[in-house]
Amino acid sequence: MGGVAVVTSDPEAIRTVFTTSGEALRAGEAGAQILRPLVGDSSVLVLDGAAHLRQRRLMLPSFHGERMKAYAEAMQEVTAEVVAGWPQAVPFAVHPSMQQITLQVIVRTVFGIDEHARMKELGDQLTRILEVGSRPSLLGALLPSRRVGPWARFLREKARGDAMVYEEIRRRRELGDAARRTDVLSLLLEARDEDGQPMTDEEIRDELITLLVAGHETTATSMAWTLERMLSHRAVWERARAEVASVVGDAPVTDEQVGRLVWLDAVIKESLRLRPIIPMVARRLVVPMAFGGFDLPAGTIIAPSIYLTQRRPDVYPQPDRFMPERFLGVKPDPYTWLPFGGGIRRCLGMAFALYEMKIVLATILQRVELELAPGASDRMARRSITFAPADGARVVVVNLETH
Repeated sequence: MGGVAVVTSDPEAIRTVFTTSGEALRAGEAGAQILRPLVGDSSVLVLDGAAHLRQRRLMLPSFHGERMKAYAEAMQEVTAEVVAGWPQAVPFAVHPSMQQITLQVIVRTVFGIDEHARMKELGDQLTRILEVGSRPSLLGALLPSRRVGPWARFLREKARGDAMVYEEIRRRRELGDAARRTDVLSLLLEARDEDGQPMTDEEIRDELITLLVAGHETTATSMAWTLERMLSHRAVWERARAEVASVVGDAPVTDEQVGRLVWLDAVIKESLRLRPIIPMVARRLVVPMAFGGFDLPAGTIIAPSIYLTQRRPDVYPQPDRFMPERFLGVKPDPYTWLPFGGGIRRCLGMAFALYEMKIVLATILQRVELELAPGASDRMARRSITFAPADGARVVVVNLETH
């Protein structure tokens, strides 16, 4: 990040960070720049001020609650296909399966591709791009200082991926059917800003890749952690299975039923509390400001710690215990539960991610009985900017249902 950084877990200081104008606190300048080579110059992740607000407003309609219903069927179909291929009575890491699910969901609901061959081709290429930055040691290497090694490989894979994305944008513009479709690409093609101007192909490309980066690894890892936490607490797992059986039965999960899975919702939120995927968010002060009784000069980085805030014993008694009942009938406080960040920089895909997690996990609970694999670990390991299960969350299929 550079400069002086101040880390805080004080809810009042975090409230100030999340409620202060984006002109005074800038997130794009405070660490997101490392993602610029991947997501591009127009990504909502790296922009600040008026430019950030414009892109955010253009993208928001893609994630309204009503849109979620259109994505439920694809989420269930993908999950059922992946689960059907799981081995029985053989330990395996479930994290890669969650990555497979979230990638296919993105290709179908964000890019709007249903044709198997094109879906696989684009999905495979996007995976290759993401793999370049999946190791911490490569983050520093992805700097345009030289065109050799990891950077050269990244440029080659990115060029191939960009060509495929731009071709898809061109093809969809020529088809002219965006107004009749529900995928995110179609919505971005139809979007207009306050001056009536559409997004350029470059802006659409950058936001599509941003959604891939922000919604693939993070959601997959969150689901792997949630399965690991549930299976480490058999009573939690059994209660979740009983709830899905009672509310959903054997049929596909409906939108109305998702809202009635209150225990599963609490389980997900508690897992996100104990196992946040990203440990902190950051803002750079444009002007001097006071936080928690300290006067900080312009240029300082202030970083609300997601990990430390969500383990405060004054907010969460017995903070190291996995207790989903904390969130039964309780709306999380936006200044003490921050897995998606907060304020005007809160993750645009928060509703999408939570909806996807409920659909996917409910489908798994409905279709398969799992146990933790012998010797499974709950240690964390860093993958790029996220913290994932060190052993991939190893599980064993005890029984696979057929529906």
